[in-house]
Formats: sequence, C-alpha cells, structure tokens
Amino acid sequence: MADASAECLDEYVNIVSRMFHSEDEGFEFYNKYALEKGFSVRKGYVEWDEANEKIILRKLVCSREGCREEKHMKRKREDRKRKPRNITRVGCKAKFVIARVAKTGRWFVKDFIDEHNHPLAPRDLACFLRSHRRISDEQKADIIEMESVGIRKHKIMDVLCMQYGGYDHVGCMTRDIYNFCHRYKQETVAAGDAQTVICHMMARQERDPDYFFKYLVDKDGHLKGLFWSDTQSRLDYQAFGDVVVFDSTYRTNKYNLPFVPFVGLNHHRSTVIFGCGIISHETNEAYEWMLRTFSEAMSQKHSISVITDGDLAMQRAIRVVWPDSYHRLCVWHIQQNIVRHLHDDEVREEFRSFIYDSSSIEEHERKWIEFLRRNEVTSEESWLHQMYQMRKLWCAPYLVGRCFLGLSSNQRSESLNSVLHTHLEGKMTLFDMLEHYERCLSGRRLNEAILDIVALQSVPFTDADASSLEKHAARVFTPCMFQLVRWSISVVSKCVISEILDAWELTTYVVAKIDRREKKFEVRCEMKEGSLYRISCSCRKLECLGTPCSHIFYILGIRQVELLPRCCVPMRWTMSAKSAFPPTRKSEMYDYSASLMRYRELRNLSHAACFRACQSSEEYQHLNMVLSEKDGSKESSRGEEECIRFGPVLPQTTEIDCGDLEKVLDPVHVQGRGAPKKRLQARMKKQRSKRKCGYCGVEGHNRRKCNKLKEEMMAANC
Repeated sequence: MADASAECLDEYVNIVSRMFHSEDEGFEFYNKYALEKGFSVRKGYVEWDEANEKIILRKLVCSREGCREEKHMKRKREDRKRKPRNITRVGCKAKFVIARVAKTGRWFVKDFIDEHNHPLAPRDLACFLRSHRRISDEQKADIIEMESVGIRKHKIMDVLCMQYGGYDHVGCMTRDIYNFCHRYKQETVAAGDAQTVICHMMARQERDPDYFFKYLVDKDGHLKGLFWSDTQSRLDYQAFGDVVVFDSTYRTNKYNLPFVPFVGLNHHRSTVIFGCGIISHETNEAYEWMLRTFSEAMSQKHSISVITDGDLAMQRAIRVVWPDSYHRLCVWHIQQNIVRHLHDDEVREEFRSFIYDSSSIEEHERKWIEFLRRNEVTSEESWLHQMYQMRKLWCAPYLVGRCFLGLSSNQRSESLNSVLHTHLEGKMTLFDMLEHYERCLSGRRLNEAILDIVALQSVPFTDADASSLEKHAARVFTPCMFQLVRWSISVVSKCVISEILDAWELTTYVVAKIDRREKKFEVRCEMKEGSLYRISCSCRKLECLGTPCSHIFYILGIRQVELLPRCCVPMRWTMSAKSAFPPTRKSEMYDYSASLMRYRELRNLSHAACFRACQSSEEYQHLNMVLSEKDGSKESSRGEEECIRFGPVLPQTTEIDCGDLEKVLDPVHVQGRGAPKKRLQARMKKQRSKRKCGYCGVEGHNRRKCNKLKEEMMAANC
C-alpha cells in the first residue's frame, strides 16, 4: 500500500509541475493521460483576458462530469421526437485546470483532481471514448482515396485495422469514417449541387477547349437537363460511332433523374463510352434536346444505327433528330415484355418466332396478319397491336443488311448501368454521380489499354498448316475480332459451289452449305486491272458485322488469294482504328494540391524504406528515431483543418465569371416509373389468413399453445 501511495504521489507531483507552450498542448497531455486511465475528456469552463482576445484559463473535465437537466429526465414529453439518449453524466469531480502566464505566455497546472465516481474503461476499450476518437490528417487522405475508388466505409475500417495492428490502435471507428466522408462531401458541394457540377465542367472546359458540356434549366432556374463528353469520348465517337446504344436508368442520384449513357463498341468489341446525360422527365422534348446536344458535341456526325429499349419518347425523338439512322429495339426488353403480357405458352412461342424469322418481308407480313386474326387482336391499345405497329424496329426481315455490328440488344448500356449501380444509390448527389461515372470511364479505358498492349505485342496462335488467309487475318484484326473471324474460317469446309456466272470483270459464285443446299448465296468478285478489287456476299455479313463470312473465305481460297482484300478488313476492327489521334488514357477530372502530391510521393517512398528497415533491428531503430523526431517536431495544425483538402481539389475557373450560375438551382425530385409506393405497399400488405390450430381447428393459436391438447395430455398422464 505504501508503494502504491508513493507512486500516486509521484504521479501527482509530476502532473502539477508541468508547463505547456499552448492550451492545445495541455489538452493533448491530459487527453493522453485519460486514455491510459480509461476516461474521456471534455472542455469546460473558460476565461478570457480583459480585451476578450486571448484565453487565460481553461478547465478540462471528465466527460461524465455534471448531471442531465431535470427537464430532459422526463420519459414522456410533448415535444420529444427522438428516443432519449443513455445517461452518461454522473457528477464526476475529476478535472484539470490550466492557466496562462501573461509575461511568458506559457501555461501551468492550476488545479488537478483525479477522483472518479464511476468505473474506468480498460485500455482496449478506452479508444472508443469520445475524446480519443480522432482521424488524423494522413488517415483522412487515405480514407478519401479509398472512398473515391468505391471501397465501402466498413471495408476502409478493416483496412485501417489491418494497417495499424488492431482496432485499438486506429484511433477511430466506422461511424467516425461515415461522418467524416459525409461532412467532406457536404463541404465539396456547399455552393449547391448543380452549381458545383456546372462550375467544375466550366473549369474543365477552360483547361481543355475540346471538353463539351451543355445544360438546361426550367423557368424557375432548376437544372432539368445536362450532357457532357470529354475529349477522348468525342474522339472515340469519330472512330467507333457507327452504332450507338443508349438507355435510361434510375436510382443513380437523390433527385431520381434518369441517367442516359451513350455507348458503343471499340476495335476490341469492348464497351466504349461516347457521352452521358441526365434529364428531368422522359418526354419527346427532353430526348430531342438530348440527341441534338449529342449531335452538336459530335460535330453533327450521325450514327448509322441506334439501339434502344421500347420507350416511345425515345423512338419519336430519334425519328425527328436522326431520321437517316437505322433504329432497332432491344431484343432483351422484347423478351421481357413477352413474358409480362402473354400468358399462353403457344402464343408466346409463336410471337418469339417473329423476332428471328428469316423469311421475306411479304411472307413475314402474311404470317403477322394470320397471327393477329387467329388471336382476335382488334384493339389498338393491346400490346400485340402496338408491337405489330413497331415490327420494323425488331423483326429480322426488316433489319437484314443493316449495320448493327452483331448487336441485337442494349446489353452494353445495361452492363454499364449495372457497374454504375454497384456503388451508386439514391441518396447520392450529382457530383457523386459524376465522380463515379469518371471512375467507370477510367476503368473502361484501362481495359482498352490492356487489350491494346496485348494486340501490339502478340499475334493470335494459328496452326502451322493454317491457310495464308487465316495467318493474314491474325495479323490485321485485333485478337478479339480474330476469334470471330476464325469461326467463319472453320466452317469453310462445309461450303460448296453450285454455279459460276462469268462476266466482264465480274464473276459471281453461287455458294451453299453441304447440309443446306436449298439456301444459296451469291459471292460477287469484281476485277480491276487483272486483280481482285472488291468482293461481296448476298448474306451481307460483311456489311452488318464488319467481318468476312465463310462464303467469302471459301471463294478467296478457291481463287488462291493469299491476303485479305482491303474491303474485307474494316479499319474499325484493326489497331489502326485510332491512329489518327493519340489516346488520352488518364482521367483529367482531378487536381491534387501541391502538399498532397508531396505527401503521396513521400508515402510511396516511405513504404519501400520502411520495409527494408524492418529486416534489421539496427536499421529499424535508426529509422524509428528519425521518424519520431520528425513527428514530434511538427507544430500543431488544429484550427486550420477546415482549409485542408484531403482529396482532389476541384479546378477553379479563372477566366469565366460564375456569377451567372446563381440561377442554376438543384434539380427537383421527379417520380420514377412504375406504380407509386403507396399502391405497391397496399398490394404487398394483403391480409394474411388467420392461423388455425392443427388439433382443435380454432383460430388464434397453434398446436403447441392449444389448451385442449394440454388438458387431454395431462389427463392421459394421470
């Protein structure tokens, strides 16, 4: 006991004899002491000098000091809306008072009481107390980086626990990470969500004149339309804009504005993004504005073909803005509507046959009329009649020979929407949505870069006895496209010539398959100056998909042609597709401050240095001493944290006056498609059938709680 009392006395003397250079230093000392003891610290009473400019006294108390006011102790109050919090204040008398010496400016301990009337927390739990939960600046920078790439907050906490060796060494918990990320985002869009996004795009356009964006506001100044496309997306459209797929998706922002990405296929048959937009309502006028803006961004170059879902407003807008483009409805959406509207299996299967029917248009029309008459479809409002009116947009006979690059659905747009929905939710702001879109865009370009390097540094494998045409195709096409071309080459052995028609500089071969001789195709070979100039086939695969069919390969082999003609190798399927302009792989959305750039560079260097130093105890001690000196010599930056950016710094416009953007207000929340929530809830809340006892048949209880059964069992036991 005597040793314990002496130790406590020494500790007391050591504390009261302390001097501090600032109030913050005194707080940090007492807070560190509280962590070891197991309680939390709260700032209490404060005194100012006569000029009311400087603090001369600060009282630090235990967080359980004081008592809750009497008016807050009532369980039932008329104005209470929330559940009352747990009682934490129990009148603890522990305190630590420091005062400032006017002459020297240093702080001394004026009063210290270390008596608590409550149990103290053990060391591994004290880290969860309020004053000990703080996210350091370096942790904030790392958290913003991980959160910006889509890592969930609870996973970020797992990473920090792994890095620091346990939750008790991290210095915060998951809720603190959620709160910090929320406050940081609120500060980012403090000027207004819509205005922040537009100012950001104006700054990007100022730095890059080829960056395109355009917005639309309603009569009250609320944002109701926005479209943007960066430089690389516009260049990609010039190379791969022959087929465009677009579709709208919901639940990507808190305003429920439909999100419309425009996508296509690149030379690797991977998804490439041409631009993106949001609109307030899916009306004819909104889609017309979107398509006209898209055309303006792409220098009025219209796509050859367009694939969309069955939205009527989209169809009308395409007919008005892109009248010369071939329009096709998504087969996947049609299949879904078949299941939803047709309940007879026979009718359903017969309707599906119209999607892939390869008969002539006349024969196809005759089948349609007979189908409608047999099923007594007379009402113009019926779904079957509406699909009949739109048959030219999805039935195979009307789409023969049109360039869709092998696409029959808007799956490319749907897959992008799926990626967007992976980390998007209905509570996100427009700026959050823009950030996530940029991440998806960067990911798509990374995939393209990987496929590019594979195509540049390797050639697809071909057998030693492969034909010269196959080997040439492996060199000129990208590897992904060569896999499709190889399939056409593999079925050449099934082709046979049934007739040859010779003319001046034109030879026509009638080709058929061995197992389907009744279906014949004409391969036309045009000669010029004694050599093959152009070749085409009546199956139109070369025009539709962009790769030669098996009939063309068969005739080229018969004519002993060793190299594919230029007409059989479209540039869009080669590595030269984007040779006219250099690619921009890196996203230019973010700028980092100079201090953060230095931190990132030093962090990466320190990782390597620390790993090498930990292999030797001497090097570990040396590096630990150096880093400890650097860390201990830094001046406190408390009070300046509001000015620190822990993530990317938004570019600011220097030449454009953003004062005109005061009229751009945040969008108005719009109602999504489908039945209202109340109606859906009413359908879901159907009255359940009352439970009946399996023994006596009476409602209101089950067999286990049946009193009649219990009485009979007791009587039987007696």
